Amino acid sequence: MQRVFSGAQPTGNLHLGNYLGAIRNWVALQNDFECIYCVVDLHAITVWQEPGELRANIRELAASMIASGIDPEKHILFNQSQVSAHAELAWIFNCVARIGWLNRMTQFKEKAGKHRENASLGLYAYPSLMAADILAYKATHVPVGEDQKQHLELTRDIATKFNNDFSAEDFFPLPEPLILGPATRVMSLRDGSKKMSKSDSSDMARINMTDDADTLAKKIRKAKTDAEPLPSEADGLEGRPEARNLVTIYAALMDKPVADVLAEHGGTQFSGFKQALTDVVVDKLAPITEEMARLKNDPSYIDAVLAKGAERADAIAQPILREVKEVVGFLNR
Repeated sequence: MQRVFSGAQPTGNLHLGNYLGAIRNWVALQNDFECIYCVVDLHAITVWQEPGELRANIRELAASMIASGIDPEKHILFNQSQVSAHAELAWIFNCVARIGWLNRMTQFKEKAGKHRENASLGLYAYPSLMAADILAYKATHVPVGEDQKQHLELTRDIATKFNNDFSAEDFFPLPEPLILGPATRVMSLRDGSKKMSKSDSSDMARINMTDDADTLAKKIRKAKTDAEPLPSEADGLEGRPEARNLVTIYAALMDKPVADVLAEHGGTQFSGFKQALTDVVVDKLAPITEEMARLKNDPSYIDAVLAKGAERADAIAQPILREVKEVVGFLNR
């Protein structure tokens, strides 16, 4: 069976955008692939993390994955720092990748901004670690969003150069991007032109995965809209970002095309549509939220799941890393 690798950073405040954009898709992939899912805590420390918060966030992200339907028995769920092959292979790839390649990575420019001279070396070399995450398991497919396509291309470049440099044809596969249909781009409930974000100063701007039913209902009721009723066709959403956002959320949670949602609700005032949306959001998210809370109250269980996952991941990665060291010319124990 083909192998999928993907990971998410434990940065806290998981929201609906994280669920619809990544976690829900990962759950669906379990039916057709061997899946390895990783809490990428090494990536997280490319910017400062308070140690206690980082530990809590690692457990929260793992809990959210399990509560959403990721099966840590049939597949592998672990946190990155427990498998040393990621860091070891990343250093080898730092010596394969070229400075010019990394200079072209737009995500570093966006994250470092005007303070790039004060950014960590880890943030700059982040793409080499991402390549190691994927190739340590010789993953064949990687689900990617818009912000990760460039990094996956770099992974393929690193794999190609390694294979060529060491005359090790086809040693590393060239992982294919897994495009999971139209991306669900979830926007702020207070400003439909901005992405939903954990860093937004207003908690009312996002739907957190930890919100209870009453909080979910309140946030949707107070979500920004306009004065016009819903249109009956998608063209009618042009220039109406808040209306588009609420319809998109409804469509994504119901697994329906936007056109079908508008055919059903076109002409409805937002007061009525918000109630329908509330019912859907609570129906889909409340069970996940409740299970997350239960799991977070049992950190020893989460730790045991991650430790077992790390053992299984290590069993795959270590033989591959040993082969890499042989190819490079290192002495193995």
